[in-house]
Amino acid sequence: MIEAIGFIALGFALMEVFGWAIHKYIMHGPLWSIHKTHHQPSKYFFELNDLFSLLFGSIAVILIIKGVAELDYRFWMGIGISLYGMLYFFLHDVLIHRRMKWFQKPKNGFLKGIFRAHQAHHRTNEKDDAVSFGLFVVPKEYFKEKD
Repeated sequence: MIEAIGFIALGFALMEVFGWAIHKYIMHGPLWSIHKTHHQPSKYFFELNDLFSLLFGSIAVILIIKGVAELDYRFWMGIGISLYGMLYFFLHDVLIHRRMKWFQKPKNGFLKGIFRAHQAHHRTNEKDDAVSFGLFVVPKEYFKEKD
């Protein structure tokens, strides 16, 4: 069981690391034409950028399917990636961007820091000049209370 928890944590952590790198160097790089739909106002519920969620989700599904018979590391890493995806959905799509208006703006210190970092990321609608590319790991400056 300890091994399973370790692989779940590893899958989750790797999503934050790879998610940061993919966001910074690929989404704000060669695939900007897809990602820019997330940085522009839209009258539609879905964005072309949502294709990235399908990509990450399909990786999790493949790992779970490949590892389910043995309940090996692939299964547990797929669970970790899925957990990351669910939390990403609630934090990013529901709480930050309010694609579903289930909650008010965050009042908790940690969630406020994540919210501020993401607001800073969206201050520009351009490919370059964006900051703070992670979701859970963001610079400390966003957790400081403003005077």
